[in-house]
Amino acid sequence: MAPPSATNTESNGSSIKPTAAAPHEPGLSEKKVKDKITTSHWPRAPKFDDPYKERAYLKGRLAAAFRIFGKYGFDEGVAGHITMRDPVNPETFWVNPFGVAFSLIKASDLILVSEEGEILEGGPVRLLNTAAYMIHSAIHKARPDVNAAAHSHSIYGRSFCSLGRKLDTITQDSCAFHNDHVLYDSFNGIVLVEEEGKNIAKALGNNKAALLQNHGLLTVGGTVEETVFWFVSMEKCCHAQLMADAAAKGRGGETVKIHEEDAKFTYEAIGTPKAGYFSAKPMFDVIHKETGGDYLE
Repeated sequence: MAPPSATNTESNGSSIKPTAAAPHEPGLSEKKVKDKITTSHWPRAPKFDDPYKERAYLKGRLAAAFRIFGKYGFDEGVAGHITMRDPVNPETFWVNPFGVAFSLIKASDLILVSEEGEILEGGPVRLLNTAAYMIHSAIHKARPDVNAAAHSHSIYGRSFCSLGRKLDTITQDSCAFHNDHVLYDSFNGIVLVEEEGKNIAKALGNNKAALLQNHGLLTVGGTVEETVFWFVSMEKCCHAQLMADAAAKGRGGETVKIHEEDAKFTYEAIGTPKAGYFSAKPMFDVIHKETGGDYLE
């Protein structure tokens, strides 16, 4: 069975020319950086004329996202949630039913929730995680460009979030979050009130990710795929920095930071929505192969 992932391509994606693979001089002007970026054929999300067909497809992608989270161990009891804006009624969103394991979720299990927190339709388990509603409804309302949002209590993410700081740009992968993530430096317990969700959405601003202090990671995107990749990548960046900081301290030094212009240059290659979508494709293909596509049921 072929994975239900996009095979369409377009000619306005971004990729680095082979000649740009070598290290470039620090302090490149913005114009020079742009000159090193060319167009290429990149996979893109499929387009639909029928919003109901789009809904069916996207529910499958959201179910696959939960399988990926389960595979990576991003579950912690009943905590964690990923939402997807409904293409039929954009003022509603699909989310996982409270208490169903990520690794078992199928498209038919997902529940549709209104802006008021009412469960409109969905699978046999129609329990809504209040924290999921409070956080995600606020984000979807504040960010019309966001079609998906993910939050879970991953081990390295929540460990790093106890430090009360943003990620340093110390690896190529962390450049994807350079000037594109925030620290929400407040913790008021489980998010059970509307005001806390609004505060998180306000802190997130126009960024793709947030470190919720003493809590965990939050990522958003225009597609489910992009959102999932940012979460997986940010978790790994947290892991890398925790190890690098510990090693540097043990040697009596500190990590080497990537130069500002180099970080911006790299961000343009790996930090864009199209790059996030493309980077996620292998994970979705693998989960489809491993599960035999049963998440689509």
